Amino acid sequence: MALSLSNWLWQPEFWLPPGITWEDMKESEDIRYPQPRDLLLSIPFALILVAVRRAFERAIALPLSSKLGVRDKQRPKAQPNPVLETFYSTRCKNPEEGELISLAKQCDLPVRKVEIWFRRRRNTDRPSLSKKFCEACWRFTFYLTSFFMGLAVLYDKPWLWDHRECWTGYPQQPLQPSLFWYYLLELSFYWSLVFTLPFDVKRKDFKEQIVHHAATIFLISFSYCGNYIRIGTLVLVIHDASDCFLEPTKIFNYMKWKRTCDSLFMIFSAVFLISRLVIFPYTVLYNTYYYSMEIFQPFFGYYFVNVLLTILQLLHIFWSCLIIHMVYKFIIQGTMEKDMRSDTEESDKDEEREKMREKEKNGIIHFSNVTSNTYTQRNGSEPLTKRTHLTNGHVKER
Repeated sequence: MALSLSNWLWQPEFWLPPGITWEDMKESEDIRYPQPRDLLLSIPFALILVAVRRAFERAIALPLSSKLGVRDKQRPKAQPNPVLETFYSTRCKNPEEGELISLAKQCDLPVRKVEIWFRRRRNTDRPSLSKKFCEACWRFTFYLTSFFMGLAVLYDKPWLWDHRECWTGYPQQPLQPSLFWYYLLELSFYWSLVFTLPFDVKRKDFKEQIVHHAATIFLISFSYCGNYIRIGTLVLVIHDASDCFLEPTKIFNYMKWKRTCDSLFMIFSAVFLISRLVIFPYTVLYNTYYYSMEIFQPFFGYYFVNVLLTILQLLHIFWSCLIIHMVYKFIIQGTMEKDMRSDTEESDKDEEREKMREKEKNGIIHFSNVTSNTYTQRNGSEPLTKRTHLTNGHVKER
C-alpha cells in the first residue's frame, strides 16, 4: 500500500511539465538536480538550530538585555489556592461570571478576589520582557544572516536581474551547492519555528503565523522537489528584507528607546509595504503566472505553486492592514504605543484601574477631611478630634 501511495504521489504529471519525466531529471557526475530525499536533512538541521538558539539566548541575548536596561515587570503573584489552581489547569483560564461565583463559594472568598486571582495567574503565564527581547534578538540575527547570504548567493545569478531567466531551461536547471545550502538553511529555520511554537511568545496573529509557517514549508519543499529553486530564492530574499527591520524595532521598543523604535518602525513599514505589496506581486506572482507560460503549458505543479504564493500574498495583505493602521495611529498620536500583534497584559488595564480607583477614593477622603477642618477653623472652632464635650454643655480643650 505504501508503495502504491508513493507511486501515485510521485507521478511526473504532478511535479513536472508535460513531456518531462523523472528519467529526464536523473543526475550525472557533472549535473545535480534537486532530490526529494534531500529535504529530510532539514529536520536534524532544524533541531541543531533550536539548540543553537537556546545557547544564543542564554549566553548572548539574556546578558545583553540586562546590560541594555531591559527589566521584567514585577507582577503580583496569585496566592496558592488548590481549588482555583485545579480549575485553572484543567477547566478554564478565564472563567465566566457563574463559574466565578461558584468558585468563590467553594473557597469562601469574595467574587472580586477570585477574579483578581485568575487575572494574576494568567499574567504569571505571560512571557516576560526579557523573553521577548531574546526571541527578537535571535530572529534578527538569523534574518540578517540569511538576507545577506541570499544576496551573496544571488548577486551573480541572471534571474535576480532578469526574471524571465527563472524559466530558462526549466525544469532541467542544475542545482548549485550554494543554492542547496541556502534553501536548506531557510527550510530548517521554518521547521525550527514550528518546533518552538508552543514555547514562543504567542501574539494576536498566532493562527495566521501557523498558516504562514505551514504555507512557507510547503512552498519551499514543493519548489525544491519541482525545481522551482530560482523563483523560490527570490521569495526568500524578499521576505527576509523587511524582517531585518521588524526585529530591531521590537528590540528598541523593549529597551524603551521610543524615538529609535519609531524611526525603525517607519522604515520597516515602508520596506514591508513596498516589498510585499509591490515587488512580490510583480517579481513572483506575475512571474509564475505569466512568464512561465512562455516555457510550458499549465499543469498541477503550476497551479499548486500559484495557490501557495497566493496564500502568502493574502497574509501579506492581512499584515499590511495592521501596519497601515499602526502608521495611521503613529501619525495621529505621534508615537507608536505598542505592537498590535502583541497581547496586552491584563494587569496593565485592570489592576492599574483598581489602583486609580483607590487613589481617587483616598483623595476624596483626604479632601473631605481637609475641607471639614478648614470649615471649622474658619468659623472660630477647633476640629472635633481636639475637643471634649462635658455634661454641662461646656467644651474642654484636650
